Amino acid sequence: MKYLHTMVRVKDLDATIAFFKLLGLEETRRHDSEKGRFTLVFLAPPGQPECPVELTYNWDGDDGLPSDSRHFGHLAYEVADIYAKCAELQAAGVTINRPPRDGNMAFVRSPDNVSIELLQAGDALPPQEPWASMGNTGHW
Repeated sequence: MKYLHTMVRVKDLDATIAFFKLLGLEETRRHDSEKGRFTLVFLAPPGQPECPVELTYNWDGDDGLPSDSRHFGHLAYEVADIYAKCAELQAAGVTINRPPRDGNMAFVRSPDNVSIELLQAGDALPPQEPWASMGNTGHW
């Protein structure tokens, strides 16, 4: 397992980027999703691109912000085999909130309700049952 990033939702992307740059972080990558209507900006300390914070900005706003509980999004970890990891977690009684239907991404929650994103290392695995047809449980 490899640590990937911590996600934080933001209300004002430019102001938040400016704040993190004041702290000394640098933008390492950015993704705009027309379909999802959001922007992801990754910032990390100089020389440490493997330790980013992900800023998530929803273009249509987010009424939950700026409440403290809506800012934090999730922890993300890369796994060698997303299906095997989800099966292992499920066998231990963990609810798979967002199954890896796409062979790439799944979400679970810790006992303290912290959202955890699991991402397949490398390319997505081919769709596989029971995951491909499994629905979401709760939210993540």
